[in-house]
Amino acid sequence: MTELLTQNMAPMMFGALVIFLLIGYPVAFALAANGILFGLIGIELGMLQPSLFQALPQRIWAVMSNDTLLAVPFFTFMGLILERSGMAEDLLDTIGQLFGPLRGGLAFAVIFVGALLAATTGVVAASVISMGLISLPIMLRYGYDRRFASGVIAASGTLAQIIPPSLVLIVMADQLGKSVGDMYAGAFVPGLVLAGLYAVYAIGVTLLKPAWAPALPAEARTFREPNGSSGITSLAVLLVVAILVSIAFSKYHYAPDAPLDELLVVSTAVGVGVAFVAAVLNHALKLGLLSKIAERVTFVLIPPLGLIFLVLGTIFLGVATPTEGGAMGATGALFMALARRRISFPLLRQAMDATAKLTSFVVFILVGSRVFSLTFYGVDGHLWVEHLLLNLPGGQLGFLIVVNVLVFVLAFFLDFFELAFIVIPLLGPVAEKLGIDLIWFGVLLGVNMQTSFMHPPFGFALFYLRSVAPVKDYLDRVSGKLTAKVTTGQIYWGAVPFVLIQVLMVGLIIAVPAIVGGGMAKKAAVDTNKIEIQVPDAAVGSGAKGENELENALERELGKGAATETEPPSGAQDAAKGGADKTDAAKGEAATKPPSGEKN
Repeated sequence: MTELLTQNMAPMMFGALVIFLLIGYPVAFALAANGILFGLIGIELGMLQPSLFQALPQRIWAVMSNDTLLAVPFFTFMGLILERSGMAEDLLDTIGQLFGPLRGGLAFAVIFVGALLAATTGVVAASVISMGLISLPIMLRYGYDRRFASGVIAASGTLAQIIPPSLVLIVMADQLGKSVGDMYAGAFVPGLVLAGLYAVYAIGVTLLKPAWAPALPAEARTFREPNGSSGITSLAVLLVVAILVSIAFSKYHYAPDAPLDELLVVSTAVGVGVAFVAAVLNHALKLGLLSKIAERVTFVLIPPLGLIFLVLGTIFLGVATPTEGGAMGATGALFMALARRRISFPLLRQAMDATAKLTSFVVFILVGSRVFSLTFYGVDGHLWVEHLLLNLPGGQLGFLIVVNVLVFVLAFFLDFFELAFIVIPLLGPVAEKLGIDLIWFGVLLGVNMQTSFMHPPFGFALFYLRSVAPVKDYLDRVSGKLTAKVTTGQIYWGAVPFVLIQVLMVGLIIAVPAIVGGGMAKKAAVDTNKIEIQVPDAAVGSGAKGENELENALERELGKGAATETEPPSGAQDAAKGGADKTDAAKGEAATKPPSGEKN
């Protein structure tokens, strides 16, 4: 019996954790209790030493002193302040008017605003609740299908999980031991591609089911010129000028192989700056060159785009760390709320309370996972997981398919924080051994874990939308008509197509790995076989006495190189195929490894 327990301690520990979670115990306490319980059993069976638990204070202190996690309260606070600053209302109203004449225009506006809110708030709850309160009544008023409207709002809100500055990417980078900035850079392009896929689905709905997404009637379009025109022409001209300026700046300022994330953010900021200056001059000097809608769109888009540049631009340019970028974003959000006169002490206290609760939630789960992992690694649980996954048929592809199916199924029952703290630490080492770049792997799982917000019946985005959707028939305050309620079943069925789109995006990243690598800085490749160490001439010059002194000088020089050599960064691995094997210094010559300061 004892032998059976010792040989199967790791799977029993993992199974007990699943049972604890299914019973309904809080995740943090289930993790910690499991770790302590099986640690005591392991000590009793002689598998572990009692001194193992002496490492617990150090591991918990490592959590508390982790600077990376400071970004979590900063970005959470920024999102909560922006939710109450009125920015979402202005964006949805203005962009809704802009796309209103098109069939499905309100759906396009929700997707566009969802991507903007994702790049400014990074909080799913703030995005879904804001758009549900503002857009859903308007979409119902003008005859949108309830399933389609619910799905668009919930899915667009979940973009905050994959588009930087996402909280899940911060946690993912911490668990995989990678840079948050690199994780942001890798996820930037896939996030935009996913938003584009949502828009493509909306276009398909307008073509196949036009009754589901009608255009706004003429009386609902409030922005009109004195001559009755819509004013779209001048906006189109201003947009073309801004795009041309952005392209010209990118061509002049950046090399062809420049990082795509930095190029997009900085070039867009330059083009938006030109448009903003043109709108200000037109308004101040009353030139009459721009229409009302052109001025309105420009002035409404400036605050979120400016905040995006303040946060992501400084991170991608290397000016600020993600933690510093989060602090600047929180400060910018406060100034924006002050400028709109939407800030008050009760609101500020409410935002701080919510930030403290979410941050405590994250830290408690992380502390619990540290206790669990201490015992799990002590009983060689990581080796059990490695043997289980390394022997899968199909190599890298087989591993990726199994892991993504596993995460997809677990997302029905666990949210992304729980998945990140329980599952990712077990999968990361296996992926690295298979030669998979961990930044690419983290972005792939981030897209997959996004489905945890959309899964019926436990998706949090669906719960957020359910909390603000009408639960009974009501009289619309504008039209005066009786409007039918939105049922929970309609919300669930509306989410299904977008879950399938998210799964499609996972397959797209596996099939085209460069989607992730395209946003990251290209690292210069160094051929370690061509690195040479030159012996100074002084070694054989004055005072050198033959071959022995030459050998002594050479040994001293080689000793310096061996003392300062560094391992090549794992981030230089190829996103899909992995990287080159590290050089074995013990078996090769010292000259085959780069000296201090060189990058592999």
